[in-house]
Amino acid sequence: MSWVIFIDESGQDRRKSPYEVLAGIAIEDRKLWKLIRELSDLQENIFGMRLFEAYGVEAKAQKLLKSKVFRHAGQMDSILPADRTILARELLEDGGAVSRERLSALAQAKLAYVLEALELSRRAGAQAFASIVPQTAPRPEAGMLRKDYSYLFERFYYFLNSRPDDPMGYLVFDELDKSASHLLLEQVSEYFVTTQKGRTRSRLIIPEPFFVHSDLTTMVQIADLIAYVISWGVRLAGMSEPHRPELDRFSEKVIRLRFTQHTPGGYTNFGFKIINDLRARAEQ
Repeated sequence: MSWVIFIDESGQDRRKSPYEVLAGIAIEDRKLWKLIRELSDLQENIFGMRLFEAYGVEAKAQKLLKSKVFRHAGQMDSILPADRTILARELLEDGGAVSRERLSALAQAKLAYVLEALELSRRAGAQAFASIVPQTAPRPEAGMLRKDYSYLFERFYYFLNSRPDDPMGYLVFDELDKSASHLLLEQVSEYFVTTQKGRTRSRLIIPEPFFVHSDLTTMVQIADLIAYVISWGVRLAGMSEPHRPELDRFSEKVIRLRFTQHTPGGYTNFGFKIINDLRARAEQ
């Protein structure tokens, strides 16, 4: 048995997002395909089609949860699910067929999909991990693996090490451009091979990650949703940036997915880590 963690990010452009978030969603390998099929069926039931068919690309969290979606969703009372699906599909198939009713139906469908997708992931036993970085955090010199990655690996290792059957873990990243993917691959490999902590964690984490096209990978979309909700909605102790209150229901779902470990020594490990300085000690 093994666990696969799908990793994506939000706020890396350092523009409007309150926090830069690297998030992962881990799922046991034997449950992965069942969850993917459930998420695919969910899209069919709510939108009348797969989102990739509608957009031709991954339906990013920004498209599903931006403020305009909430405004459109609230301009009408809740539409019955069967009617909502028909209206949402009509607008997805013909972007010119805009009406108040169709806009509301599609917006309500988007919010319903995200809530249920997060709930399906929880029911499947998925575990969420995240490194949360304020936009003002000092940055390291280029070259070494950033601390947000190493802390994410650390939390994933804590989770694997807490399992009674000592499972292995696989890393799956959203594919970057070719040169960026090669650079990240080299940095991850160097971390697991040359650092003491990395070598310890390679006992349970395969040091060589996989890269996938997020457009075609359902679980990378879930990682993207988690990263976005954390950046804009989740507020833990030490997170002082304003949040969007309309995301509170989504934040609750994400928090319920968070890995939490209570150790025999009375210490608690959380899957979410706030990192206020990305530099190594030698750079500070």
